[in-house]
Amino acid sequence: MILIADSGSTKTTWCILNGVDRETETCSTAGINPFLQTEEEIFLTLKREYSLTKGPFDLVNFYGAGCANPEKNNKVKSQLEKFFTARNISIHSDLMAAARSLCGNEPGIAAILGTGSNSCFYDGNRIKRQVSPLGYILGDEGSGAVLGRKLLSDVFKKQLPEDICTRFNEKYRVGDAEILDNVYRKPFPNRYMANFTPFLSENIDHPEIYRLVKSGFCEFFNRNIRQYPEASGLPVSFTGSIAWHFRHVLGEAAGESGYRTGLITRSPMEGLIDYHRSRTG
Repeated sequence: MILIADSGSTKTTWCILNGVDRETETCSTAGINPFLQTEEEIFLTLKREYSLTKGPFDLVNFYGAGCANPEKNNKVKSQLEKFFTARNISIHSDLMAAARSLCGNEPGIAAILGTGSNSCFYDGNRIKRQVSPLGYILGDEGSGAVLGRKLLSDVFKKQLPEDICTRFNEKYRVGDAEILDNVYRKPFPNRYMANFTPFLSENIDHPEIYRLVKSGFCEFFNRNIRQYPEASGLPVSFTGSIAWHFRHVLGEAAGESGYRTGLITRSPMEGLIDYHRSRTG
């Protein structure tokens, strides 16, 4: 029995693979990110929200945002070892989850557009090249956090038409003080800003909202994908809620930037299930 976890900054999806009858069980918890949480906070998230069996498992494969170096990986692994009964626990980046889910055993350009953003060239086995995402302050172009940040800034600095600003204020009824408190003082400002992206989806037919979203995606292609020489001959495949909900805008931005999109999925989990089943027979 294998447990797979796909963890972004906002949500973790857990899936148990039963090798006998090939059935799956799933549940969701809040996101687990060792850059943003202490070990105690990670354990409390598991204790409060995980609802499936704790094992015993032959293998726990955890794919997570922020799992980018041995120190952070060990931080997550220690809490998984404390919570689960498992013969082996393996920690991977969320980017590896995207690559395995979207490309399987074939070479490709894999990208994430969710609360954050990321990308890589995957050779069918390993991530060979990656442009650092740099997070929602210095990077994360095209992500929910950055699109939400741009929307907030444009609304409160009155850079968007009056009708859009009115719709926003009627929908959310938040003021400067509340926004500043959530962005600069409270934990997980990236999640907070990403929570405003449904407004973009609801108003995507408005020219200025379409422009805001498409320009964010063009930034992603120009500042990230352009650094992979292989992208000139390979499609760019995406996973994540932002990629999925705005896939038609994403396709147009890709074309304008000189690229073509491949597979676009809402979540890596279905592809990860196929990938791990193929390896376990």
